[in-house]
Amino acid sequence: MTLPTLIAVMEYHNIDPEIFRIGPIALKWYSMAYIGGLLGGWWWMIKFTKIKDTPFSRLQVDEFAFSALLGVILGGRLGYVLFYKPLDYLNDPISIFKVWEGGMSFHGGLIGVMLAIWWFTRTRKISIFRFSDYMACTVPIGLFFGRVANFINGELWGAPSDAAYAMKFPTGGDVGRHPTQLYEAFLEGIVLFAICNFLMRRTAAKFLPGMTVGVFFVGYGFFRYLVEFVRVPDEHLGLLWDLISMGQLLSLPMIVFGLYLILRAVKKGPETF
Repeated sequence: MTLPTLIAVMEYHNIDPEIFRIGPIALKWYSMAYIGGLLGGWWWMIKFTKIKDTPFSRLQVDEFAFSALLGVILGGRLGYVLFYKPLDYLNDPISIFKVWEGGMSFHGGLIGVMLAIWWFTRTRKISIFRFSDYMACTVPIGLFFGRVANFINGELWGAPSDAAYAMKFPTGGDVGRHPTQLYEAFLEGIVLFAICNFLMRRTAAKFLPGMTVGVFFVGYGFFRYLVEFVRVPDEHLGLLWDLISMGQLLSLPMIVFGLYLILRAVKKGPETF
């Protein structure tokens, strides 16, 4: 991307959500983001199998990939339906299956992946906490691609801002806004990836099952809660009780659960493998 193009994008969002279209068939950046996130996570988990004492094999990573895919798609879609637009989909239940029209929830996708991890580790007799620690190192890859896709789509933008990097979005009126999608891509994607991988590779957290995934839950919940202060809540929901957004409400249990996992790991102490 040339500098003039970059400046034009930062002044006004003008990115085409479609990569190309052939008749009624279109390839969208949003779809590519999901594919990139899943392939990136799969690739990073394979890299972990080359490390001594990793509790899973390359074959098991391949086996889990399909379960993770189902967890992300089904959980993300159902989470969006239940958390954000239950009445709309109740009136038109067929639209629940129209995933190509958009509408995915990270919190729902996370629940879907957690169920996939529970089932997989139980049937393969792998420690759920150790496996989850490694998974926590890969999930930020998908988060990064997902938030970039939100940015390309020009959705989930922030509140009006006079900052130099504020942007005008097609559906956000003629006013500069916080590019909150990029804030989240950086915090939930890059920063959280760096923190979790540093813990697993450079500290004793590897020997404290549940510690790294606990840090992931706390980190994501905190970052999401923070960005929501400058992100415009869903129009049909607004602020719940004029106090808190749905994203913040769903992030609070994540922080509490993450703190529990961290305290549990510290209390049980290091394990030898």
